[in-house]
Amino acid sequence: MYINITDSETANNHGSSRELVHYLEKENRIKDKPEPEFWFNHTGNRIESYEVRNAIDSNIAKLCKTDAKFFLVNISPSQKELKYLEESYGKKEMNKQLRKYAEKVMDEYARNFKREGISSAKDLMWFGKIEHHRYYGHKDKEVLNGEKKRGERKEGNQMHIQIIVSRKDASNKIKLSPMNNSKGKNEAHSKKLGQFNRVAFKQGGEELFDRTFDFDRQLKDKMAYANIQKNRSLEQRMQLDVLDNVPDNKLLKNNLVDRITNREFPTLIDMVSKTNHSNIFELLLAPTFETEQQDIDKTKKRKRKKHSIDQGLGR
Repeated sequence: MYINITDSETANNHGSSRELVHYLEKENRIKDKPEPEFWFNHTGNRIESYEVRNAIDSNIAKLCKTDAKFFLVNISPSQKELKYLEESYGKKEMNKQLRKYAEKVMDEYARNFKREGISSAKDLMWFGKIEHHRYYGHKDKEVLNGEKKRGERKEGNQMHIQIIVSRKDASNKIKLSPMNNSKGKNEAHSKKLGQFNRVAFKQGGEELFDRTFDFDRQLKDKMAYANIQKNRSLEQRMQLDVLDNVPDNKLLKNNLVDRITNREFPTLIDMVSKTNHSNIFELLLAPTFETEQQDIDKTKKRKRKKHSIDQGLGR
């Protein structure tokens, strides 16, 4: 699951939402499209583009000329997640299910500000739209390698959701910025703009998907796992390596990966002692995290490689 918040993909968000709304209507301009894809939110699912533009552009009380007026939330399920939804609900019904999920994501968005009076999607001014296609850009490796052309449609199921959300709440009184990085550390700043932890919001959206659709997400597919591998210390990556080799125990793994993310264990020994799980003790006592079969497979692979080299050299 990929969830991201940006100032805007194609338009300056300090002015009117006209350009962005027009851009997100691009699939409705495709010839021979059977029916248009309407906008939706918690009030309905047949909202026209002009209604979106008028609502967002009117909800800007006491905002300065240079202030952001709206933000763009991108919700992009993975190919694995989309396949699971299609198999579970069918193509037509999964569209409805994703709309419901998007509203729950916006509930999480609202709660993440930790502001009084902002507790659900109903407290926000927001509009979502489902898109079915993505296109190759100049930064994609397929374009750089000459395999695809810029603007060419990507293969596979590319269904995703784009959401425009106003900087001001539904009452047009409270400023809400997801670009605020205080996370509650600066009390005065948080009181004025609300704290917003984007990492927590993204992880919350992933966990919400799993709970809503009963999706069995593997450890290596979790956002927390990827963040530890990319951004955390060597000590935390070592802790994750141990956890990765624990025999199937989803509840234990999910609990521990979150605790590793929160830096609860200063050292690997701390994780073992606080966890008190026999499988982790056994892994630490083992000379390697690899199984005996993995050792055998690696030995066979090295022998095959040596044999191929010897043949190439005529030995």
